[in-house]
Amino acid sequence: MMMSLRKKEKLIAQAIRTTNPVNNHTPWYSVAIACMVMTATPLTALSQDDQSEDKSSRARQPIEEVTVTAQKIEESIQDVPIAVSALSGDNIDALKIERGEELLRAVPNVNFSKSNFSTYNFSIRGVGTKAVSAATDPAVAVSFNNAPLIRNRLFEQEFFDVQRVEVLRGPQGTLYGRNATAGVVNMLPVMPEDEFASEIKAEIGSYNSKRTSGMFNLPVGDTMALRLSGAMTKRDGFDTNTYTGNDVNDRDLYSTRAIFEWEPSETFSANLIWQHFEEDDKRSRTGKQLCTTDPGPSTIGDTELTEITSIFFSQGCMPASIYSDDAYSAPNGRGFAFVLVPQFINLDTGFPIIDYYSNPYGNAEQSRDLREIATSYDPVFRAENDLVQLNFEWELSNSLTFFSQSTYAKDDYYSSQDYNRYVSDPIFNDSAEFVPTPGGIYTDPQLGPSDGILAVDISRSDNKQWSQEFRLQTSFDGPWNFSLGANYLDFKTQDDYFVFNNMFSLIAEYFYNGTRDPDTGLLISEKCIDPEVGAGDMDCIYVDPNSLENIDEEGHNYFLSRNLVETRSWALFGEAYWQITEDVKLTTGLRYTDDRKQSTPVPSQLLLGTSFDSETGEIISGQRSGGLVHRGYPEGDQVTQNWQEYTGRAVLDWRVDTPFTDDTMFYLSFAHGYKGGGTNPPRAEIDPTVVQYQPLEDSFEPEFVNAIEIGSKNVMLDGSLTFNANAFYYDYTDYQVSQIVDRISLNENFDAESMGLELELAWQLTDSTRVDMNMGYLKTRIADGEESIDVMNRTQGNEDWMLVRPSIQVPSNCIAPVDLVETVAATGNVLAIWSLCAGSALYGSFTPEIEGFARWDLLYGVDPYNPLTDAPNGGRGFAADLSGNELPNAPRFTVNFGVEHTIPIEDWDLTLRADYYRQSESYARVYNTEYDRLKAWSNLNASVSLNNPNSELYMQLYVKNIFDDAPITDMFTSSDDSGLTTNVFTLEPRIVGFSVSKGF
Repeated sequence: MMMSLRKKEKLIAQAIRTTNPVNNHTPWYSVAIACMVMTATPLTALSQDDQSEDKSSRARQPIEEVTVTAQKIEESIQDVPIAVSALSGDNIDALKIERGEELLRAVPNVNFSKSNFSTYNFSIRGVGTKAVSAATDPAVAVSFNNAPLIRNRLFEQEFFDVQRVEVLRGPQGTLYGRNATAGVVNMLPVMPEDEFASEIKAEIGSYNSKRTSGMFNLPVGDTMALRLSGAMTKRDGFDTNTYTGNDVNDRDLYSTRAIFEWEPSETFSANLIWQHFEEDDKRSRTGKQLCTTDPGPSTIGDTELTEITSIFFSQGCMPASIYSDDAYSAPNGRGFAFVLVPQFINLDTGFPIIDYYSNPYGNAEQSRDLREIATSYDPVFRAENDLVQLNFEWELSNSLTFFSQSTYAKDDYYSSQDYNRYVSDPIFNDSAEFVPTPGGIYTDPQLGPSDGILAVDISRSDNKQWSQEFRLQTSFDGPWNFSLGANYLDFKTQDDYFVFNNMFSLIAEYFYNGTRDPDTGLLISEKCIDPEVGAGDMDCIYVDPNSLENIDEEGHNYFLSRNLVETRSWALFGEAYWQITEDVKLTTGLRYTDDRKQSTPVPSQLLLGTSFDSETGEIISGQRSGGLVHRGYPEGDQVTQNWQEYTGRAVLDWRVDTPFTDDTMFYLSFAHGYKGGGTNPPRAEIDPTVVQYQPLEDSFEPEFVNAIEIGSKNVMLDGSLTFNANAFYYDYTDYQVSQIVDRISLNENFDAESMGLELELAWQLTDSTRVDMNMGYLKTRIADGEESIDVMNRTQGNEDWMLVRPSIQVPSNCIAPVDLVETVAATGNVLAIWSLCAGSALYGSFTPEIEGFARWDLLYGVDPYNPLTDAPNGGRGFAADLSGNELPNAPRFTVNFGVEHTIPIEDWDLTLRADYYRQSESYARVYNTEYDRLKAWSNLNASVSLNNPNSELYMQLYVKNIFDDAPITDMFTSSDDSGLTTNVFTLEPRIVGFSVSKGF
């Protein structure tokens, strides 16, 4: 119904009166509302009769047919026997889906979470990428214009000039390749058209957000066309660093794309695509860091622990719910090895560098607001991605077409942020005019001066990919058709992860390299350039003297995990389509894949150095550190892995006539999928006579899945309703999951199964009202007999064993018998406590099988104890039984409901839309403990749009995350020697925005 002029005037006045009570300025979104209403107001109001006549002349419109290329040929989505969801550019704009992470709001049984490093986990039906090693492959093939990209910016880059985004659920390895065990996300850009067109869009919003985008389509003669498009976003930070006073997690990014198309004849066409993305801002890679402080025990058995001994039995953070108030604490840092070691270095003033029993986070306080952090260092984020693609389509005959697709992609990524995510107390004692802490300040060569702990990480990757695919596609009139193809992939990646900590540099300089000046007797640090300076008891550890921005990447005063991987893969594939009858079709597909991965191990070298044997004149392994080199990161022997696998699918679909549908198709499919294995990153390279590592697997197995699916696609009510439903069952072998062990991402394999239901509905209720709904039900289950060691709970409740913190060169906690620990702890012997963990022979042992500094079993009169053989799993702990547990990030229910209503106002359409999304609770890890539980969360968005098709003018006012919720969507558990803290990820806050676009 047409709104009366009086009512419109009242609405405008109300909008303008909605002022800011602080500065009495009219909010921009109130002005936007007024502009939209005034623009839609005609000079003369239509009468009620006119409106009734106009309304009666309108008929209910059918749902627009969606064309997809899920099978690499253009088909109606209702004809494709695959569970596929497709979103056009208009759909994406209406739903305010701006990036790939938000696709979960439009597709059933889809989830998204950011990882702690340079990648993300896009999961479909509970299957995603929970392995984070550089040698792992994604389980969902993220594709641009049908070309899968192993590394991409799906999380960071915003959609622009999109023709369609397709999400295929279920294994799609036959046509899309080796990394499609879970499904495919395929983004297709708008291609050049044969008519001149252009568009520009501008948007403002919350957090000083400014967005612009546009496109320019230019025909060049009768056979060529050029399309240019781009988008840019700038806004202030969503989060506040209360320590530095700065807003962080801002955005400053842009994308450009150029597509040149040439069609010299009806039988041949080609296009060249170039796309560039760049970002340079203070985006946070992770959110807040949570921790429920583990105070450690006060007694062991009947023995009351002293202040010093208790610190060796706290793991830093306890495995408690991340939703409790206690989770906003800080780790118990008193037992951290890098805090303990400086307590053994005496200043020239007679005091230790750090007071005994110090807890650097003893006074750390955290806000309960997940959007507030308190860190010493603001994040730095840079990403750059380029893609070039060349496509040929040659119609060899009326029924045979040849396709060629060549794609090159380069991706560079750099992210740096505060590693500890807490502000340390001042901890350094004043060394007066002497080194290393004059005035209680230590100056780190990378991080600069500080009176407390500073720690910063860098996650960096450099990736290059080249792929080529050839394909023949038939279009015979008879019952048989086929698609045959071959492709080749060459992918190279270097992933680097650094951790800088001023305590590492302090220990390197004054514990390992430290000595006394022979003339003055004062504490000094040898600048270890030549390892022959490491005479006597001193190890030689090279300390990089350069700033953080200019490191030479040879220092052993920081942690560096470098991963070099090259993947080469080729495949032959084909699908045959047999139209058995007019209503029955059989699709069969087969793919042969030959994968070769070459991993070059580069062991980490944190605080490792060498010694010099003055008697033999030889450089030997570090007597204190156990290092084999004093500087640099030597590469190990290349590891080559090969897999040759067959994958495929068979689908039977048939159409039936029913009295209540216009068109109905059923399908039954079986698919077999595969994803390659890889190598686990190498650990530190240490002399095994000094440090003995707990046993870990060097590699992980490929994944395999067998999937059965039955589904139905229906068109009803004269085309105004589409209703699609399916049920599926997966049998998964060797699903890959990572956790941090010994400072590396250890990938493990688990068998699992999943089953579920999915419903998708689009209903044009009336000529002006549309309803969209999708629902997903998912039940996942890890197979019986699967087990894994939970670093948060190594004893698994066994009261005869307890946790022990190791020495500085042993990266992971261990467990030891309570009776033996009680005997040792009663004496307060630090070296004997450290010797309870495997790998600490430097400080002694409890068995003749390990040569060490002392035989503690003889001193204490106890039975020999070898942690490598007498403790469960070499001292790593008891394995947790995973039987029946749910897969991580696999909520049982997901639902999205949207309603859209359009009000015609002369030449304008005023559209109101609201969308509600909810997912049920899930778990972040395979252990399914209370610590792992992620609560259910929901999201509500709404928009008001005003469109004039004749003038191509479009305005939209929207609100995302209306209730400003901050649910925790996923989490990441850090390493033992970092205290097992938890980095969490959450949604963006409420955003109000107003956009105007104009086409020409």
